[in-house]
Amino acid sequence: MNRRNFALGRLKAGKRNRTESSYATFLSAQKAVGMILWFRFEGIKLRLADNTFYTPDFAVMRADGQLECHEVKGFWQDDARVKIKVAADQYPFRFIAVTVRDKKDGGGWNVEEF
Repeated sequence: MNRRNFALGRLKAGKRNRTESSYATFLSAQKAVGMILWFRFEGIKLRLADNTFYTPDFAVMRADGQLECHEVKGFWQDDARVKIKVAADQYPFRFIAVTVRDKKDGGGWNVEEF
Protein backbone atom coordinates (compact mmCIF):
# COMPACT_ATOMS: atom_id res chain seq x y z
CA MET A 1 0.00 0.00 0.00
CA ASN A 2 1.42 3.36 -1.04
CA ARG A 3 0.96 5.96 1.70
CA ARG A 4 1.89 9.59 1.39
CA ASN A 5 3.35 11.27 4.44
CA PHE A 6 2.22 14.78 5.15
CA ALA A 7 3.76 17.16 7.65
CA LEU A 8 1.71 17.88 10.70
CA GLY A 9 0.98 21.55 11.33
CA ARG A 10 2.13 24.55 9.36
CA LEU A 11 5.45 26.23 8.90
CA LYS A 12 5.97 29.46 10.79
CA ALA A 13 4.41 32.53 9.20
CA GLY A 14 6.63 33.86 6.45
CA LYS A 15 8.36 30.50 5.81
CA ARG A 16 7.77 28.82 2.47
CA ASN A 17 7.55 25.10 1.79
CA ARG A 18 9.27 23.62 -1.29
CA THR A 19 6.23 24.01 -3.54
CA GLU A 20 5.77 27.65 -2.52
CA SER A 21 9.48 28.31 -3.09
CA SER A 22 9.25 26.79 -6.55
CA TYR A 23 6.23 28.96 -7.32
CA ALA A 24 8.10 32.07 -6.11
CA THR A 25 10.81 31.22 -8.65
CA PHE A 26 8.12 30.98 -11.34
CA LEU A 27 6.70 34.37 -10.29
CA SER A 28 10.19 35.91 -10.34
CA ALA A 29 10.59 34.76 -13.95
CA GLN A 30 7.21 36.28 -14.84
CA LYS A 31 8.27 39.56 -13.21
CA ALA A 32 11.57 39.55 -15.12
CA VAL A 33 9.73 39.46 -18.46
CA GLY A 34 7.10 42.02 -17.42
CA MET A 35 4.09 39.70 -17.08
CA ILE A 36 3.65 40.75 -13.46
CA LEU A 37 4.77 43.92 -11.70
CA TRP A 38 4.97 42.72 -8.09
CA PHE A 39 4.38 39.80 -5.77
CA ARG A 40 4.73 39.13 -2.07
CA PHE A 41 4.53 35.93 -0.03
CA GLU A 42 1.74 36.09 2.58
CA GLY A 43 1.45 39.79 1.76
CA ILE A 44 -2.21 40.31 2.69
CA LYS A 45 -4.65 38.94 5.26
CA LEU A 46 -8.37 38.98 4.51
CA ARG A 47 -11.10 38.90 7.16
CA LEU A 48 -13.84 36.43 6.23
CA ALA A 49 -15.87 36.57 9.46
CA ASP A 50 -15.33 37.23 13.17
CA ASN A 51 -12.08 35.47 14.13
CA THR A 52 -11.81 33.91 10.67
CA PHE A 53 -9.11 35.04 8.26
CA TYR A 54 -7.60 33.91 4.98
CA THR A 55 -4.00 34.65 4.04
CA PRO A 56 -3.28 33.81 0.40
CA ASP A 57 0.17 32.38 -0.25
CA PHE A 58 0.99 35.15 -2.73
CA ALA A 59 -0.43 38.57 -3.50
CA VAL A 60 0.36 39.27 -7.17
CA MET A 61 -0.05 42.43 -9.25
CA ARG A 62 -0.38 41.72 -12.94
CA ALA A 63 1.11 43.99 -15.60
CA ASP A 64 -2.34 45.56 -16.15
CA GLY A 65 -2.53 46.50 -12.44
CA GLN A 66 -5.07 43.85 -11.41
CA LEU A 67 -4.41 42.33 -7.98
CA GLU A 68 -4.62 38.57 -7.68
CA CYS A 69 -4.43 36.17 -4.73
CA HIS A 70 -2.55 32.95 -5.52
CA GLU A 71 -2.86 29.83 -3.37
CA VAL A 72 -0.22 27.12 -3.84
CA LYS A 73 -1.30 23.60 -2.90
CA GLY A 74 0.28 20.18 -2.86
CA PHE A 75 -3.16 18.84 -2.00
CA TRP A 76 -6.46 20.36 -0.87
CA GLN A 77 -8.04 20.07 2.54
CA ASP A 78 -11.73 20.92 2.74
CA ASP A 79 -11.33 23.98 4.98
CA ALA A 80 -8.81 25.58 2.61
CA ARG A 81 -11.12 25.19 -0.38
CA VAL A 82 -14.02 26.70 1.59
CA LYS A 83 -11.93 29.68 2.69
CA ILE A 84 -10.76 30.55 -0.82
CA LYS A 85 -14.33 30.28 -2.16
CA VAL A 86 -15.66 32.54 0.62
CA ALA A 87 -12.86 35.05 0.00
CA ALA A 88 -13.60 35.04 -3.75
CA ASP A 89 -17.25 35.88 -2.99
CA GLN A 90 -16.35 38.71 -0.61
CA TYR A 91 -13.40 40.47 -2.24
CA PRO A 92 -12.89 42.04 -5.69
CA PHE A 93 -9.64 40.21 -6.40
CA ARG A 94 -8.99 37.36 -8.78
CA PHE A 95 -8.34 34.18 -6.78
CA ILE A 96 -6.17 31.48 -8.32
CA ALA A 97 -5.03 28.14 -6.93
CA VAL A 98 -2.07 26.30 -8.41
CA THR A 99 -0.83 22.74 -8.01
CA VAL A 100 2.26 21.15 -9.48
CA ARG A 101 1.70 19.39 -12.82
CA ASP A 102 3.54 16.07 -13.12
CA LYS A 103 6.68 16.11 -15.23
CA LYS A 104 5.23 13.29 -17.34
CA ASP A 105 2.41 15.74 -18.21
CA GLY A 106 4.84 18.49 -19.21
CA GLY A 107 5.55 20.00 -15.79
CA GLY A 108 4.55 23.49 -14.77
CA TRP A 109 1.39 24.37 -12.89
CA ASN A 110 -2.26 23.39 -12.97
CA VAL A 111 -4.40 26.49 -12.46
CA GLU A 112 -7.88 26.70 -10.95
CA GLU A 113 -9.74 30.02 -10.79
CA PHE A 114 -12.35 30.87 -8.18
